[in-house]
Amino acid sequence: MGKKILSTIKEKPFFKADDFVLYHADSLKILEELSENSVDMIFADPPYLLSNGGFSVHAGKRVSVNKGEWDVSKGPEMDFKFHVNWIDACRRVLKPNGTIWISGTYHSIYQCGYALQLLNYKILNDISWYKPNASPNLSCRYFTASHETLLWARKDINGKHIFNYAVMKNSDWGEDFLKKPNLQMRSVWVISPPKKWEKTFGKHPTQKPIELLKRIVLASTNKGDIVLDPFTGSSTTGLAASYYGRKFIGIDLEKKYLELSIKRFKELSKMK
Repeated sequence: MGKKILSTIKEKPFFKADDFVLYHADSLKILEELSENSVDMIFADPPYLLSNGGFSVHAGKRVSVNKGEWDVSKGPEMDFKFHVNWIDACRRVLKPNGTIWISGTYHSIYQCGYALQLLNYKILNDISWYKPNASPNLSCRYFTASHETLLWARKDINGKHIFNYAVMKNSDWGEDFLKKPNLQMRSVWVISPPKKWEKTFGKHPTQKPIELLKRIVLASTNKGDIVLDPFTGSSTTGLAASYYGRKFIGIDLEKKYLELSIKRFKELSKMK
Protein backbone atom coordinates (compact mmCIF):
# COMPACT_ATOMS: atom_id res chain seq x y z
CA MET A 1 0.00 0.00 0.00
CA GLY A 2 1.43 3.38 -0.91
CA LYS A 3 2.29 5.41 2.16
CA LYS A 4 0.55 8.49 0.81
CA ILE A 5 -3.01 7.20 1.04
CA LEU A 6 -2.56 6.00 4.64
CA SER A 7 -0.47 8.97 5.84
CA THR A 8 -3.54 11.02 6.79
CA ILE A 9 -4.95 8.29 9.05
CA LYS A 10 -4.07 8.82 12.72
CA GLU A 11 -5.26 5.39 13.83
CA LYS A 12 -2.55 2.74 13.93
CA PRO A 13 -3.36 -0.23 11.67
CA PHE A 14 -4.59 -3.32 13.50
CA PHE A 15 -2.74 -5.36 10.88
CA LYS A 16 -0.66 -4.52 7.84
CA ALA A 17 1.07 -6.86 5.40
CA ASP A 18 1.99 -6.04 1.84
CA ASP A 19 -1.04 -4.26 0.35
CA PHE A 20 -3.53 -5.58 2.91
CA VAL A 21 -4.40 -3.24 5.80
CA LEU A 22 -6.98 -3.60 8.59
CA TYR A 23 -8.23 -0.97 11.06
CA HIS A 24 -10.03 -1.66 14.33
CA ALA A 25 -12.19 1.45 14.43
CA ASP A 26 -15.46 3.10 13.49
CA SER A 27 -15.52 3.27 9.71
CA LEU A 28 -16.71 6.89 9.77
CA LYS A 29 -13.57 7.89 11.64
CA ILE A 30 -11.21 6.23 9.14
CA LEU A 31 -13.20 7.45 6.14
CA GLU A 32 -13.05 11.00 7.51
CA GLU A 33 -9.26 10.84 7.72
CA LEU A 34 -8.64 9.18 4.35
CA SER A 35 -7.65 11.48 1.51
CA GLU A 36 -10.43 12.68 -0.76
CA ASN A 37 -10.64 10.97 -4.17
CA SER A 38 -8.23 8.19 -3.19
CA VAL A 39 -10.16 4.88 -3.46
CA ASP A 40 -11.05 3.05 -6.68
CA MET A 41 -13.81 0.75 -5.43
CA ILE A 42 -15.77 0.17 -2.23
CA PHE A 43 -17.65 -2.97 -1.29
CA ALA A 44 -19.95 -2.57 1.70
CA ASP A 45 -22.06 -5.14 3.49
CA PRO A 46 -23.56 -2.89 6.18
CA PRO A 47 -25.43 -4.24 9.20
CA TYR A 48 -28.91 -5.46 8.25
CA LEU A 49 -30.15 -4.27 11.68
CA LEU A 50 -32.11 -7.47 12.22
CA SER A 51 -31.12 -8.51 15.76
CA ASN A 52 -34.56 -8.40 17.35
CA GLY A 53 -34.78 -11.57 19.41
CA GLY A 54 -36.20 -13.66 16.58
CA PHE A 55 -35.12 -17.00 15.15
CA SER A 56 -34.03 -18.38 11.80
CA VAL A 57 -32.73 -21.63 10.33
CA HIS A 58 -29.07 -22.38 9.67
CA ALA A 59 -27.68 -25.74 8.58
CA GLY A 60 -31.02 -27.32 9.45
CA LYS A 61 -31.03 -25.96 13.01
CA ARG A 62 -33.08 -23.27 14.74
CA VAL A 63 -30.78 -20.37 15.61
CA SER A 64 -31.14 -16.87 17.04
CA VAL A 65 -30.92 -13.97 14.58
CA ASN A 66 -29.14 -11.85 17.20
CA LYS A 67 -25.64 -11.04 15.97
CA GLY A 68 -24.58 -8.29 18.39
CA GLU A 69 -25.21 -4.69 19.38
CA TRP A 70 -23.92 -3.55 15.99
CA ASP A 71 -26.93 -5.20 14.32
CA VAL A 72 -29.73 -3.76 16.49
CA SER A 73 -32.20 -1.43 14.77
CA LYS A 74 -32.77 2.04 16.22
CA GLY A 75 -35.92 2.56 14.19
CA PRO A 76 -36.46 3.49 10.51
CA GLU A 77 -35.39 7.14 10.78
CA MET A 78 -32.18 6.52 12.70
CA ASP A 79 -31.34 3.48 10.57
CA PHE A 80 -31.71 5.59 7.42
CA LYS A 81 -29.54 8.33 8.91
CA PHE A 82 -26.86 5.71 9.62
CA HIS A 83 -26.89 4.59 5.98
CA VAL A 84 -26.80 8.16 4.66
CA ASN A 85 -23.83 9.02 6.87
CA TRP A 86 -21.59 6.13 5.86
CA ILE A 87 -22.55 6.26 2.16
CA ASP A 88 -21.79 10.01 2.13
CA ALA A 89 -18.40 9.37 3.79
CA CYS A 90 -17.65 6.75 1.14
CA ARG A 91 -18.50 9.17 -1.64
CA ARG A 92 -15.87 11.64 -0.44
CA VAL A 93 -13.02 9.12 -0.62
CA LEU A 94 -14.02 7.54 -3.94
CA LYS A 95 -12.20 8.72 -7.04
CA PRO A 96 -14.45 10.58 -9.52
CA ASN A 97 -14.87 7.44 -11.64
CA GLY A 98 -14.87 5.11 -8.64
CA THR A 99 -17.75 2.78 -7.82
CA ILE A 100 -19.44 1.37 -4.73
CA TRP A 101 -21.14 -1.99 -4.25
CA ILE A 102 -23.67 -2.42 -1.43
CA SER A 103 -25.07 -5.79 -0.39
CA GLY A 104 -28.27 -6.24 1.58
CA THR A 105 -31.69 -7.77 2.04
CA TYR A 106 -35.04 -6.02 1.84
CA HIS A 107 -34.52 -4.89 5.45
CA SER A 108 -31.76 -2.47 4.42
CA ILE A 109 -31.17 -2.32 0.67
CA TYR A 110 -34.03 0.08 -0.14
CA GLN A 111 -32.77 2.60 2.39
CA CYS A 112 -29.28 2.28 0.89
CA GLY A 113 -30.64 2.74 -2.62
CA TYR A 114 -32.52 5.90 -1.66
CA ALA A 115 -29.41 7.22 0.11
CA LEU A 116 -27.38 6.67 -3.07
CA GLN A 117 -29.91 8.72 -5.04
CA LEU A 118 -30.01 11.53 -2.46
CA LEU A 119 -26.22 11.74 -2.51
CA ASN A 120 -26.04 12.03 -6.32
CA TYR A 121 -24.52 8.67 -7.12
CA LYS A 122 -25.47 7.09 -10.44
CA ILE A 123 -26.90 3.60 -9.86
CA LEU A 124 -25.48 1.31 -12.54
CA ASN A 125 -27.10 -2.04 -11.73
CA ASP A 126 -28.94 -3.97 -9.12
CA ILE A 127 -27.76 -7.56 -8.97
CA SER A 128 -29.82 -10.43 -7.61
CA TRP A 129 -27.51 -12.92 -5.92
CA TYR A 130 -29.47 -16.18 -6.00
CA LYS A 131 -28.58 -18.81 -3.37
CA PRO A 132 -29.54 -22.25 -4.71
CA ASN A 133 -29.38 -23.94 -1.29
CA ALA A 134 -30.91 -21.23 0.91
CA SER A 135 -32.25 -22.11 4.36
CA PRO A 136 -36.01 -22.78 4.62
CA ASN A 137 -38.42 -20.31 6.19
CA LEU A 138 -39.03 -21.32 9.80
CA SER A 139 -42.56 -19.95 10.21
CA CYS A 140 -43.90 -21.24 6.89
CA ARG A 141 -45.75 -17.92 6.64
CA TYR A 142 -43.53 -16.29 3.99
CA PHE A 143 -41.79 -17.16 0.74
CA THR A 144 -38.37 -18.64 1.45
CA ALA A 145 -35.72 -15.94 1.14
CA SER A 146 -33.24 -17.22 -1.43
CA HIS A 147 -31.49 -14.09 -2.70
CA GLU A 148 -29.77 -10.89 -1.68
CA THR A 149 -29.60 -7.67 -3.67
CA LEU A 150 -26.40 -5.90 -4.64
CA LEU A 151 -26.42 -2.27 -5.77
CA TRP A 152 -23.59 -0.99 -7.97
CA ALA A 153 -23.22 2.77 -8.28
CA ARG A 154 -20.73 5.32 -9.61
CA LYS A 155 -19.68 8.46 -7.75
CA ASP A 156 -19.72 10.83 -10.73
CA ILE A 157 -22.98 10.81 -12.70
CA ASN A 158 -21.09 11.84 -15.86
CA GLY A 159 -17.96 9.76 -15.22
CA LYS A 160 -16.63 6.61 -16.88
CA HIS A 161 -16.36 3.67 -14.52
CA ILE A 162 -14.34 0.48 -14.88
CA PHE A 163 -16.25 -2.49 -16.22
CA ASN A 164 -14.22 -5.45 -17.42
CA TYR A 165 -16.85 -6.62 -19.88
CA ALA A 166 -14.76 -9.28 -21.64
CA VAL A 167 -13.77 -10.93 -18.34
CA MET A 168 -17.41 -11.12 -17.28
CA LYS A 169 -18.54 -12.43 -20.66
CA ASN A 170 -15.83 -14.95 -21.47
CA SER A 171 -14.60 -16.40 -18.15
CA ASP A 172 -15.66 -19.74 -16.66
CA TRP A 173 -18.04 -19.06 -13.76
CA GLY A 174 -18.33 -22.65 -12.56
CA GLU A 175 -21.54 -23.34 -10.65
CA ASP A 176 -23.46 -20.39 -12.11
CA PHE A 177 -25.81 -22.31 -14.41
CA LEU A 178 -27.44 -19.08 -15.64
CA LYS A 179 -24.19 -17.80 -17.16
CA LYS A 180 -23.96 -19.18 -20.68
CA PRO A 181 -20.51 -19.39 -22.37
CA ASN A 182 -19.50 -16.33 -24.41
CA LEU A 183 -22.73 -14.45 -23.70
CA GLN A 184 -23.12 -11.25 -21.69
CA MET A 185 -23.29 -11.70 -17.94
CA ARG A 186 -26.75 -10.85 -16.68
CA SER A 187 -27.90 -9.34 -13.41
CA VAL A 188 -28.89 -12.61 -11.71
CA TRP A 189 -25.90 -14.51 -10.30
CA VAL A 190 -26.09 -18.07 -8.99
CA ILE A 191 -23.54 -18.44 -6.19
CA SER A 192 -23.75 -20.75 -3.18
CA PRO A 193 -23.18 -19.39 0.35
CA PRO A 194 -19.67 -19.80 1.83
CA LYS A 195 -18.37 -23.34 1.59
CA LYS A 196 -16.97 -25.32 4.52
CA TRP A 197 -13.33 -24.55 3.69
CA GLU A 198 -14.12 -20.81 3.82
CA LYS A 199 -15.04 -21.19 7.50
CA THR A 200 -11.94 -23.17 8.56
CA PHE A 201 -10.97 -20.58 11.19
CA GLY A 202 -14.50 -19.59 12.15
CA LYS A 203 -17.14 -17.50 10.45
CA HIS A 204 -18.83 -14.13 10.41
CA PRO A 205 -22.67 -14.26 10.75
CA THR A 206 -23.14 -12.52 7.38
CA GLN A 207 -20.01 -13.84 5.67
CA LYS A 208 -20.05 -13.60 1.89
CA PRO A 209 -18.70 -16.36 -0.38
CA ILE A 210 -15.32 -15.75 -1.99
CA GLU A 211 -16.85 -16.44 -5.42
CA LEU A 212 -19.15 -13.44 -5.04
CA LEU A 213 -16.33 -11.05 -4.19
CA LYS A 214 -14.03 -12.46 -6.86
CA ARG A 215 -16.64 -11.59 -9.46
CA ILE A 216 -17.13 -8.08 -8.09
CA VAL A 217 -13.39 -7.35 -7.87
CA LEU A 218 -12.73 -8.66 -11.38
CA ALA A 219 -15.71 -6.78 -12.83
CA SER A 220 -15.01 -3.32 -11.45
CA THR A 221 -11.28 -2.94 -10.69
CA ASN A 222 -7.90 -3.35 -12.34
CA LYS A 223 -4.62 -4.61 -10.88
CA GLY A 224 -3.09 -2.13 -8.46
CA ASP A 225 -6.42 -0.46 -7.67
CA ILE A 226 -7.36 0.37 -4.09
CA VAL A 227 -10.39 -1.49 -2.69
CA LEU A 228 -12.01 -0.51 0.62
CA ASP A 229 -14.54 -2.32 2.81
CA PRO A 230 -15.97 -0.20 5.67
CA PHE A 231 -17.64 -3.22 7.36
CA THR A 232 -14.98 -5.78 6.54
CA GLY A 233 -16.05 -8.57 8.90
CA SER A 234 -13.91 -11.61 8.06
CA SER A 235 -12.52 -9.71 5.02
CA THR A 236 -13.72 -11.79 2.12
CA THR A 237 -13.44 -8.59 0.08
CA GLY A 238 -9.81 -8.26 1.08
CA LEU A 239 -8.99 -11.86 0.20
CA ALA A 240 -10.43 -11.44 -3.29
CA ALA A 241 -8.66 -8.10 -3.74
CA SER A 242 -5.32 -9.48 -2.58
CA TYR A 243 -5.60 -12.64 -4.68
CA TYR A 244 -6.07 -10.59 -7.83
CA GLY A 245 -3.34 -8.03 -7.14
CA ARG A 246 -5.40 -5.18 -5.73
CA LYS A 247 -4.66 -3.11 -2.61
CA PHE A 248 -7.06 -3.42 0.32
CA ILE A 249 -8.22 -1.35 3.30
CA GLY A 250 -10.64 -3.03 5.70
CA ILE A 251 -12.37 -1.46 8.72
CA ASP A 252 -14.40 -3.10 11.48
CA LEU A 253 -15.48 -2.47 15.07
CA GLU A 254 -15.29 -6.12 16.08
CA LYS A 255 -11.79 -7.25 17.01
CA LYS A 256 -12.65 -10.97 16.84
CA TYR A 257 -13.57 -10.67 13.15
CA LEU A 258 -10.39 -8.76 12.36
CA GLU A 259 -8.42 -11.58 14.01
CA LEU A 260 -10.35 -14.03 11.84
CA SER A 261 -9.47 -11.87 8.81
CA ILE A 262 -5.77 -12.13 9.63
CA LYS A 263 -5.91 -15.92 9.85
CA ARG A 264 -7.69 -16.10 6.51
CA PHE A 265 -5.22 -13.70 4.88
CA LYS A 266 -2.20 -15.63 6.13
CA GLU A 267 -3.67 -18.87 4.82
CA LEU A 268 -4.29 -17.23 1.44
CA SER A 269 -0.70 -15.94 1.38
CA LYS A 270 0.57 -19.53 1.59
CA MET A 271 -1.46 -20.44 -1.48
CA LYS A 272 -0.39 -17.53 -3.70
